[in-house]
Amino acid sequence: MADNAHAAEGTGLVFHPMDQFKVQPLFGGTDVSWYTPTNAMLWLALTVLAVFLVMVVGTRGRAVIPSRGQSIGELAYGFVYKMIEDVTGKDAIVYFPYIMTLFMFILMNNFLGLIPASFANTAQIAVTAILAFAVFFAVTIIGFVKHGTHFLGLFWVTSAPLAIRPVLAVIEVISYFVRPVSHSIRLAGNITAGHAVIKVFAAFAGLVALSPLAILGITAMYGLEMLVAFIQAYVFTILTCVYLKDALHPSH
Repeated sequence: MADNAHAAEGTGLVFHPMDQFKVQPLFGGTDVSWYTPTNAMLWLALTVLAVFLVMVVGTRGRAVIPSRGQSIGELAYGFVYKMIEDVTGKDAIVYFPYIMTLFMFILMNNFLGLIPASFANTAQIAVTAILAFAVFFAVTIIGFVKHGTHFLGLFWVTSAPLAIRPVLAVIEVISYFVRPVSHSIRLAGNITAGHAVIKVFAAFAGLVALSPLAILGITAMYGLEMLVAFIQAYVFTILTCVYLKDALHPSH
């Protein structure tokens, strides 16, 4: 990436598309400690505020003819509720508050990250890993609490021939422990890639000869990233529902 930036300097074009993902102090300086207010903290706080405004302030009227804010809140509520019911089953509705919060948190993070000069927290593997491991541990604990050692039946494929069941069991165990890794990298990778491409197009917009094409590229990518922002929140949430289904109904 550094080589690309130095090569571009010779043509008068300098860009560092990955700089936008650096965690930096809000009030100057370069050192970041656990207590330092950073751009990441600011945009995490704004995400929580945005979720509160949409789901609490926007729906507090509860009018028969809903306002725009109430309509957005109700659509999100119904969307996630139906997803849980269809994928995991009605017995999983008790976990709706957590899954709804997860969906709205990721969705608002993704959308706020599209604001120019903002900070995309869902492009940080530290953030997505915490979300993914929280799901992993929660689902595993639920599985053992509800079924005890019978939860291990998730790894024993009874429908397969007896001779290959041990091999399949090993594969199932490996795939189970890989879940939080793929769960987190998928979200962070997609958000990082989209933001980096937009930054590259924005850099090319600085060249007069290329600016019309670059601006068109930025517009197209921005529209695509809005779609990706929703899709990635949806994918993360629906995979959470699938994992929860395995915990509630572990038998193959």
